[in-house]
Amino acid sequence: MRRRSAGSVGYDRPVGDGYAADQGRIASGTAHGNWLTLGKDGRLTLYAPTDGGLLRWSETAVGGPAWSGPHFVSVADLTDLTVAQGANGYVHFLGRRQRTGSDGSPSVDIVHAIQYQTGRAVTEWRSIGNPHSDRDQGRALGVPIGTIATDGTVHVFVRSASRGLMLRREAPNGKWKAWEDLLGSGIDELPAAVALAGGRVEVCAAAETGVLVWRQAEAGGGFAAPRGFSLRPVQGTVAALETGPDRATYFWTDAADGGTAAWRPGGWPVALGGSPAERPYAVLRTALDGYDCVVLASRGQDGTAVLGLGGTENETNGFWWYALAEHCQGAPALARDGLGRVVMALIDPEGVPRVARQEDGAGLALTRWQRL
Repeated sequence: MRRRSAGSVGYDRPVGDGYAADQGRIASGTAHGNWLTLGKDGRLTLYAPTDGGLLRWSETAVGGPAWSGPHFVSVADLTDLTVAQGANGYVHFLGRRQRTGSDGSPSVDIVHAIQYQTGRAVTEWRSIGNPHSDRDQGRALGVPIGTIATDGTVHVFVRSASRGLMLRREAPNGKWKAWEDLLGSGIDELPAAVALAGGRVEVCAAAETGVLVWRQAEAGGGFAAPRGFSLRPVQGTVAALETGPDRATYFWTDAADGGTAAWRPGGWPVALGGSPAERPYAVLRTALDGYDCVVLASRGQDGTAVLGLGGTENETNGFWWYALAEHCQGAPALARDGLGRVVMALIDPEGVPRVARQEDGAGLALTRWQRL
């Protein structure tokens, strides 16, 4: 596999309907999850939180380069926004909402909405509640993390007040099941969930004691008690990606050496080098030069974006990192566009989205950054 520098030079002029600052609203950071999605029509959409709701930009044609937006979606009192997409292309939004009651005390719940098609309206935001009936405990509820199984079942995972893992599922018919206590203790606020092609869902979380992994024995079934492993990921950096048939690889920043590690249950973590990440890695599996590859992106400690790539489940053969010149908030996002090209997105320090695409040719070189 030949490699070219994932370079970053200059800026293009804004395209589409203008960028966020021109519209009076800017992104307040980045969402959790997969906030750059590919619709069934082949167009990409980028989502970002903003004061009072979220912003949305969509490609006007398959492969771009023009984008429409930003389109503002109102939803008040969100502290965190997570984006997840199912195999059917539906985009699910999960929010942690904190409101102040008439007595002046805050209360927390989780809200959910769906966008069924690129550029179409978002459904009504509906509360799915809080697993804690006690208001004090409820305020300690973590960030909702979502994944959608192959049958369309929405899985919402959230850290409880006791720092275990809670789950609520929505069946494809729209009916929500009761909250489930998946146990565990001392876990990170940002567990990593992955929906595998065979129908099962797995979750991995950094914890005070190491790593905890929850697995379904079969698609749609219950989750076994978490299995613990004596590993040392930095909390807040774990990401998950299906890298083989019904098999996930987990990526994180290793607390011992400060570099990136890849791990599959049953083996030992493999050091990938690189620099420490601050948030969960953006992860993407794609073909490059005829090779099955994993692409990672993160925000380094100096605030600039970092891109890495290597062979899928072939980490010992080498992993290559490229420091980009772009400063960003939170974690970048990765996706393939409707023409199959790798696209990287970030939110710059001014709250403006920027995107760069894979250039034609060998390896993974990026075009000039485009300001939306």
